[in-house]
Amino acid sequence: MALFVIASCQLMVVLDITIVNIALPHIQRSLDFSTTSLSWVVNAYTLTFGGLLLLGGRVGDILGRRRVFVFGVLLFVLASLLGGLSQNSWQLLAARALQGVGGAIASPTALALISTTFREGPERNRAFGVFAAVSAGGGAIGLLAGGMLVEWLNWRWVLFVNVPIGLLIVLATPRWIRESERHPGHFDLTGALASTIGMVLLVYGFIRAAQDGWRDGVTLAAFGAAVVVLLTFVLVERRSRQPITPLHMFADRNRAGTYGMMLSLAAAIFGMFFFLTLFVQNVLDFSPLQAGLAFLPVSAVIAVGAGLASQLLPKYGPKPFMVTGAILAATGLAWLTLTDVHSTYAGSILGPLLVFSLGMGMEFVSLTLMALSNVATHETGAASGLLNATQQVGGSLGLSILVTMFGTASNHEADKQIPAFLAQATRAERLRFERTGRLPPPYADEILTAGVSSAFVVAAIFTAIAAVIALLVIQVRPSDLERLQGGGMPTS
Repeated sequence: MALFVIASCQLMVVLDITIVNIALPHIQRSLDFSTTSLSWVVNAYTLTFGGLLLLGGRVGDILGRRRVFVFGVLLFVLASLLGGLSQNSWQLLAARALQGVGGAIASPTALALISTTFREGPERNRAFGVFAAVSAGGGAIGLLAGGMLVEWLNWRWVLFVNVPIGLLIVLATPRWIRESERHPGHFDLTGALASTIGMVLLVYGFIRAAQDGWRDGVTLAAFGAAVVVLLTFVLVERRSRQPITPLHMFADRNRAGTYGMMLSLAAAIFGMFFFLTLFVQNVLDFSPLQAGLAFLPVSAVIAVGAGLASQLLPKYGPKPFMVTGAILAATGLAWLTLTDVHSTYAGSILGPLLVFSLGMGMEFVSLTLMALSNVATHETGAASGLLNATQQVGGSLGLSILVTMFGTASNHEADKQIPAFLAQATRAERLRFERTGRLPPPYADEILTAGVSSAFVVAAIFTAIAAVIALLVIQVRPSDLERLQGGGMPTS
């Protein structure tokens, strides 16, 4: 039951990244977002989530993980309610950012609670396997749930649904989860704010470049400010007695490689969900429910990959699954680059999705175990927060890079499609285009597809980088295998 409560919280937090994805076309029309600015509906959540995860893990170490876990879930519930009530774009983005704060408090304490609740060895391996499967498969479940809610109710319910779920988690937590030992310390608020602001500026620079070009003054200023703030963050962390990001964790070769892999893979999976959701609804003309069902096999195959990895890890170690998983993910994304306006779901989408999902299922179990290997008990919150932070920051930064590629490629395609449309359009069609700035099908489909295909090229490169890191950096020692089999001594 403790694992069920912890996994339910992680499912709610991870699911919220993609449950909103399925509603993006409806949110765009309802609150008047452009396609590139629409990515902020995702990034407002993931940036605050990723930027404050390290602080969330630290807060749990100092104040007690159970009470911090409950507070984070309650804050998440409040933000979800406010988001569902939003009447314009800034209200929704503010609520999404507040959701990210709640998730940043709840998620790392959830992962740390596994380390303190389950014994090292097969029992903890199974718990991590469930947690990793939820983390990886929750995205696809969110798409299905989002499809049903948008189809049967409206887009606001993709946020309202968190309220009853979160309240049930809060009620169940005191009964099934015991409080952890508190470790004295202080909060590195300066480091938390510097990392979050720096990443927001960096992501804004990429998204601005997609809209206004790389020579735009605001774009260049955003990149320059991001570099200054992130360098300040590193200096603050080096001088802090109790930094939010313990830099010594990067001294371990395997852990540093794991964080690098998570950055790359998160960029790929965030981009895959974002762009495929737009493609199947706008080009293949799927309803929200059909779009959600289209991603249902992802959850099943991720669960298979995670289960396979968690069973065989004690015998073979994580490296073979890290390498194989990244190669499979890269293969699936490379396959998706062949998508065009004539593609079908069964012929062009399903196969790549299954290959990609099998690889990601292997990856998330392996990465989770490797990131928390050889970590002292009093630092498990910080280590789990850093792993989650790399996932969310990598997803936000990667999505912004993919949006930039999407914008560049779709703009080039628009230069071809607009003259073709104007050459044969009726007077009424021209007036409609001048008023809305939107092309009708098939011209709009060609533009969207060109951008999506280019984005998948870059996503495939991200996963290929992860494969290279797994092959060249990760080293599994005999002591690591001994711990996975339950024979090693726990770190104190």
